[in-house]
Amino acid sequence: MGFVRSLATVLFIIALPVAIVTTNIRVLANAPVVYNYAFDRYNGQDATGLSRADLNSTAGALRQYFNNNEKTFYHQVTEDGLPAPVFNARETRHMEDVKRLFVWVNLAQEVSVVFVLVYAVAFFVSAQEVDPRQLAGQSLAGVALGVFAVGGIGIFAAFAFDAAFTRFHKLLFANDFWQLNPNTDHLVQMFPDGFWRDITIALGAMCAIEGALIASVAALYLLGTRSERRRIVSSVALNASNTQAA
Repeated sequence: MGFVRSLATVLFIIALPVAIVTTNIRVLANAPVVYNYAFDRYNGQDATGLSRADLNSTAGALRQYFNNNEKTFYHQVTEDGLPAPVFNARETRHMEDVKRLFVWVNLAQEVSVVFVLVYAVAFFVSAQEVDPRQLAGQSLAGVALGVFAVGGIGIFAAFAFDAAFTRFHKLLFANDFWQLNPNTDHLVQMFPDGFWRDITIALGAMCAIEGALIASVAALYLLGTRSERRRIVSSVALNASNTQAA
């Protein structure tokens, strides 16, 4: 039983930052404001030659694609007065790789969130056997792990984003379909490197705010229950002393 509880604790500490990061990725991938920002900030109409209506419809189709069971992305726009697919064959193939990545991210998000919630509920259900303060301490440990992992990546990306971005793609994709031409390929025209730098910063900021909130609540709880903890420890020590004297 002790081993199972220890294993669950370790998994909770790992699952907490995973849940935070993957949930934020999922939120950003499905937020229309993110796509509007890309088109507005990086002049999507001028870069692609597409109308804003076509850009918006493509953004909506991408959000649907990330949440449906379709393997291949296909969306039609108007170019030079004629209907045409928004992405060419190379871009479409890369989107299949991106879709697989999102499937894994979504799975990790769902599993980690469910585990964190179940663990927290189980902790409070068994509060008579364990000290609830342990959950606060474990939450702090999970946030610290997230800060160490995500913070390190964030610092590297901040000072060497292009190298980090390239390394990221080489690690996650087993082909070179992600190497697109900004002069001809709509995907990289819609979402240029500058956009990914901005969205990485936004992701880091969201994780930092949420981590700080969790850490603050946990720390305040530990501080607020410190006197109660001391009283319990003193009471246990006194009872042990009386037992030995008897």
